[in-house]
Amino acid sequence: MGSSRAKSASGYLTGQLLVAMPGMTDERFEKAVIYMCVHSLDEGAMGLIVNKPLPDVRFGDILNNLNIKPMSNSCTRVQVHRGGPVQTQLGFILHSGDYQRDGTLAVTSEICLSTTTEILKAIAEGTGPQKNLMALGYAGWDSRQLDEEIKRNAWLNVPADAELLFSTDYESKWDKAIAKLGIASHQLSGIAGHA
Repeated sequence: MGSSRAKSASGYLTGQLLVAMPGMTDERFEKAVIYMCVHSLDEGAMGLIVNKPLPDVRFGDILNNLNIKPMSNSCTRVQVHRGGPVQTQLGFILHSGDYQRDGTLAVTSEICLSTTTEILKAIAEGTGPQKNLMALGYAGWDSRQLDEEIKRNAWLNVPADAELLFSTDYESKWDKAIAKLGIASHQLSGIAGHA
């Protein structure tokens, strides 16, 4: 597997899902489910929105632009997502841990992040990870910014699992992520309360 070649992520929200609260005022993140790839109080945080597919962007077109010839039917199943508002021309592949190479970030033992053309070639050849999704752009926060937003009731953090993460039922990911906390989305209020 080459896991010794992969870098490891750390931070208390790393590997968790961030779920936008109903009162989210930034429409770019309305009902967003974000997989947190990196979180550090001092250095900031980075994640990918996993429930906002881009209807007009096809994985095959991205491969063609990079002169990579699709040799596998699995390419048609790769959905490209709007990963976030930062550097929207950058591509990220969030994938299962069965594929790790130089440049792979092991977020958890089951979920990795790669940004190289090598993984795109592997997917095109049918030798890539079993599960994956591609995102263009990412969501980023400066040091302590995310923690302040959580204190202001903008986000919930929820344990992530591969089934929810790689589900193609994008419309229900937000509700299913909230349900992991044992509550229904209609029970949430967008107004912060403090004791």
